[in-house]
Amino acid sequence: MMNEAVAGALPGYSVTARRNNSLSSSGRNLVFGFVLFVTLSIGLTFLVVGGAWPILPFGGLEIVGLFLAFRYIGLHAGDYERLAISGDRLLFEFVEVDHVRRIELDRYWARVVCAVDGSRLALRSRGREVEFGRFLTAEERIDVASALRRELRGAY
Repeated sequence: MMNEAVAGALPGYSVTARRNNSLSSSGRNLVFGFVLFVTLSIGLTFLVVGGAWPILPFGGLEIVGLFLAFRYIGLHAGDYERLAISGDRLLFEFVEVDHVRRIELDRYWARVVCAVDGSRLALRSRGREVEFGRFLTAEERIDVASALRRELRGAY
């Protein structure tokens, strides 16, 4: 599940949004190996049977493109966003590859900004605005926005 409430990991309320990684690292390796095998088999068959050598370079380009795409997916597999409410602070943590960015906002001045269609979710406090939920679906953003409004109202 992409949206999970993390109870006990951080004090107070916490939401972590992660990428939907439908293939594990070993799954990506199996798919890559299978596509490599099929591509080479087809290319070598056409080379031997009909002398159609141009198929091999195009198959190579396909394999390089797939390798680069899987490499990008593998690098970003651990990316996540976390929002925690602790005391009078809103704590954001954004992790992309190995880069960590942390932002704090004042809880009492915070307002939830959510598009009606769920295309955008942000929190605004004292002139600063921080977007959250890039890994969430529109429906999940709306649900998180409702939960955040309840949590922020409970601060007063």
